[in-house]
Amino acid sequence: MMKMLPFFQSGPIGTRNGSESCIGANRQLENPSTSVAGRVPTCPEPSVDEIWTRYQEKMSERPEAACRPSRASSITSNGSCTSAGDSPEKGKKGIKDILTNAFKKIKKTKPPSVKQIMDLLEEHKLCDAAQHLIVLERSLSSKSEEGLNISQQDVESIYEILKHKVFSILKDSILLAKINPELLQQAVEALKEQEKEDQNYTLENPPDQHMKFRPRKWKELWMATVKESVETRMKDTSRTPRTEKLSTVGQNLLHMGKTMKEDLTVVAKYIKQLYPPEFNVFSTYAELYHNYFACQAQENAESQLEHKDICLLLSWVHNIYPKDVRKDPVLAEELEKVKLGSLLPSGLSKELEKKYLDSEEATIKNSLSKSLDDEIQKWKEDKEPEKLNGHFQSELLAIILIQSIYSSQEEAKSISVAMGEELSCRLWKELPAFLRSYRDAFEDFKEKGKKHRFYRPILIANINNCWNFRDYTEKNMAEKDYNKASILSTLGDVENSGFEVLLQQLFAQLKPIYKRFTENKWESSNEIMNEIIKTTSKHISDFRTLKDPFYHAIVEKIHTRLVKEYIVRLLKKKVSLKNPAQQQNLAQNISKNAADLEDFCTSNGSQATWLNSALPKLAEIIRLQDLGAIKIEVATLATTYPDIRKKHLEAFLYIKANLSHSERKSILGYLADSTGSTSPGILLFSNISMS
Repeated sequence: MMKMLPFFQSGPIGTRNGSESCIGANRQLENPSTSVAGRVPTCPEPSVDEIWTRYQEKMSERPEAACRPSRASSITSNGSCTSAGDSPEKGKKGIKDILTNAFKKIKKTKPPSVKQIMDLLEEHKLCDAAQHLIVLERSLSSKSEEGLNISQQDVESIYEILKHKVFSILKDSILLAKINPELLQQAVEALKEQEKEDQNYTLENPPDQHMKFRPRKWKELWMATVKESVETRMKDTSRTPRTEKLSTVGQNLLHMGKTMKEDLTVVAKYIKQLYPPEFNVFSTYAELYHNYFACQAQENAESQLEHKDICLLLSWVHNIYPKDVRKDPVLAEELEKVKLGSLLPSGLSKELEKKYLDSEEATIKNSLSKSLDDEIQKWKEDKEPEKLNGHFQSELLAIILIQSIYSSQEEAKSISVAMGEELSCRLWKELPAFLRSYRDAFEDFKEKGKKHRFYRPILIANINNCWNFRDYTEKNMAEKDYNKASILSTLGDVENSGFEVLLQQLFAQLKPIYKRFTENKWESSNEIMNEIIKTTSKHISDFRTLKDPFYHAIVEKIHTRLVKEYIVRLLKKKVSLKNPAQQQNLAQNISKNAADLEDFCTSNGSQATWLNSALPKLAEIIRLQDLGAIKIEVATLATTYPDIRKKHLEAFLYIKANLSHSERKSILGYLADSTGSTSPGILLFSNISMS
């Protein structure tokens, strides 16, 4: 080795300036844009050529050295470095055994030459080059202090070349793992060799006697290189195809999430197994990707984001990142071990959520107000509402609002279930107030728009409009939600108010017809009932433009009114019959009128079957002469219509003039004992006032 001093002293590596130049050139590793995959980044070419030229000149002075063959190296199938001269059996022993054997032979063989090591570097046989450098480095330990400084600097110059090659390759690990795994493995093996030598050196030398070149701490440099690689890949958005609908913020989030997921998949499948467990390769990569992603997410959250970007960022925080990235089938098990946190701190996430919810609530509130103004303006137009499936409609208001509310709820729910519930609560509180404003506007039109050419069609259209709100509320709100009761009550006000106007004309026409029952002493009751049915039929045809639920509702109101008005005439005390035959004749007329009325209402869609027994039961009370039978029928009537009171029955019994005072009192007393509470859905007699 002493014979090679003239070369080190005279060549570029041996001179101080030359060494600094070479090291400086190799510091290109610090530049994130530097990549050496597929090429050989060394110090400037003239310096390398000069190394070879000067070395050959020296060797030409010693012919016997020039004839020494260079050692060809390769990596065996199990990843160990072997020399071409070694047998396959030796190759199976692994790097540790080879190094042990190599160190044992140091005393017997000369250290590797510079040319041998440089040849190995040129051929990308980095593992062998690393081993040879370690052997060469160890051979210097017996040198004098003066010789050590000079020779060690020469070794360090070659180390810089090796280091540059190794870490440039490691920086491109994600790319090389698939396209050139052999090259990547060479770099990893060289790294492992240096780590082992650091450990050996530390064990062999006291801490206070370590040289400045050992330990080399390549593992720390590896971690810095991985960090640089991760940041470079996460910043390079050009690798992710542009999505037109995404803003810059959204595109960056997509790129980072996609890059992290794909790159960690490569680490898990191809890279992790190249390293020993103590490197914690997957955890290192995962934490670096997560930290960069989280840092960028936090910067975005603290900036002035548009509403859609706030929504997108929250989607990544609560949904896409934890469910799509973290729960990926390939990565889930490994990521579970790493215990990564959220993309945003809890406090910042809550602040962003509030900003999103406030903005969404304000947007919906403004939309409600504007939509109502537009709807009111439409009522003023001299234009008949459109028809859909034969029904007048003014549904744009309901459709727009329900769709807006539903879309907002679904968007918030897609971010997180909790946010979806919070926004739903906020919007449900806005809807009752909006519907009250809608009801007031409808009442104003109902009073001021009577001369409108399409007054009744507009009323019908607005009644139909309530169905969309009612249906949506029934299906989507909890039964105990106080907002639900408020919404349904307000909708009921609009519907009933509209029905009242639509039925005014019909009921006004029927009133004088009903009076004729008592005026004619019920003698022409069949003809009168036919006229009632004919008059009602003309109006019912107009109500067909109501949606089915409202059509059935208005027909039921008509049915109830027809039965009620008939009972009112029976309670007017205009007829008093002592003769049982006369009573039986009246009972037959009432039964015939009741049957005609039931057939008419049922055929026109009335579902108020609860009304059908009222008139027949009253007719039966008139027909019966036995006091006990009358009491039983009264009890049955009171059970079916619990809102009947003594005053109603007393007026009705006026017809049966053959009853004694005590008998009448007995019947009334029985009713008092039998009357139960009134059901809200069955109100017939309570709507009949007695003067």
